[in-house]
Amino acid sequence: MNAYEVNFDGLVGPTHNYSGLSFGNVASTSNVRAASNPKLAAKQGLQKMKALHDLGFKQGVLAPQERPDVASLRRLGFAGSDAEVIARAAREAPAILAAATSASCMWTANAATVSPSADTADGRVHFTPANLNNKFHRSIEHPTTGRVLRAMFADEARFAVHEALPAQMHFGDEGAANHTRFCAGYGQPGVEFFVFGAAAFDMRYSKPAKFPARQTLEASQAVARLHGLAEAGVVYAQQDPDTIDAGVFHNDVIAVGNGEVLFHHQQAFLNQADVLDEVARKLAARGGRFAAIEVPRAEVTVEEAVKSYLFNSQLLSKPGGKMLIVVPEECRNSERVWSYLQKLIASGGPIDEVRAFDLKQSMQNGGGPACLRLRVALTESELAAVNPRVLMSDALFATLNDWVDRHYRDRLAPEDLADPQLLAECRGALEELTRILGLGSVYPFQLA
Repeated sequence: MNAYEVNFDGLVGPTHNYSGLSFGNVASTSNVRAASNPKLAAKQGLQKMKALHDLGFKQGVLAPQERPDVASLRRLGFAGSDAEVIARAAREAPAILAAATSASCMWTANAATVSPSADTADGRVHFTPANLNNKFHRSIEHPTTGRVLRAMFADEARFAVHEALPAQMHFGDEGAANHTRFCAGYGQPGVEFFVFGAAAFDMRYSKPAKFPARQTLEASQAVARLHGLAEAGVVYAQQDPDTIDAGVFHNDVIAVGNGEVLFHHQQAFLNQADVLDEVARKLAARGGRFAAIEVPRAEVTVEEAVKSYLFNSQLLSKPGGKMLIVVPEECRNSERVWSYLQKLIASGGPIDEVRAFDLKQSMQNGGGPACLRLRVALTESELAAVNPRVLMSDALFATLNDWVDRHYRDRLAPEDLADPQLLAECRGALEELTRILGLGSVYPFQLA
């Protein structure tokens, strides 16, 4: 049976703004208090989805969340009507209001970790929503994420959507941004590659000194257990702590994998040679031939990789076996990075094409092409069981663009977060979106 990788991109929400909430993410903190353009951000994301759909790749949409999250503000002691809660938070704790208004769920690489049916003990596709415990504004996402995923993957005979791990620092889980999978074919058993920043219970592991290590070894191991993964099909690797301190807050800022290929920087992992050898051995036992493309620091420094988001790219398998790399326009704007990419695609290796997309609105908040998508490997029958209304088509693209035009602002400044009308606009947009995507009642205002 044929199998495919489907990319489910996060639809940018109506409250997309630059509040600099993500310590450790250089782009996020560099653009704090700049005015954003939610309408343009959503359209840039939709353009990428449609372009890849038109190239023949399987593409879906993952809905945004209700923001500001008034329920979270109420749990923090802000009382009264919705408008009074927002006004009091704006007056007494504007940073908390900004966190509760973040549209960060657009980066669906952090939505969940996904294991395809070929890897799991029960033969189902498994999803574990990430608890995102390291940042408050992201830690409030997973309840809605779980409901949205269950509305998209509702057939429990084929799909299992778990609860998030305990929301505690020992089990900090950042989802697929620290996970990839190697395989000879999407429907064949593969090797799942979990990357962590530190261990919570084992002090033998080193830690970064400046920025937090968001993913723990223990969280990765727990997800592997929940998904029923065999030890022979799992590799755990630790990020280089110095690289985290250089702004590599997730593995997908320094490495990206697809099929049998890992595209990574020379300074991505501790004990890198041993890590790559383990992946090669385990993939070979599952019928694959591992190929690691290592970018030397002499050609692209870690700092250049972080600024351009070279590795926060998508590797997509084309008919015939070669791969397309999708990068942000910032890679073209870096002479050294673009020069490296031209040499890469001319090298005769597995990556023979590059396409750059304008994702500036997302990039200014620290999210590139890889941040915006959640990869789900599905067989034909599993794909047929997915809610069809979330899959990209010409009609859905036109409908969503019209929806954005009618519901989104084209400018959002920090002071606008105190406007209670923003919540009403968001709820109105999402009420319509649930009908467009066939999600049912998944948002807090619908469940109240």
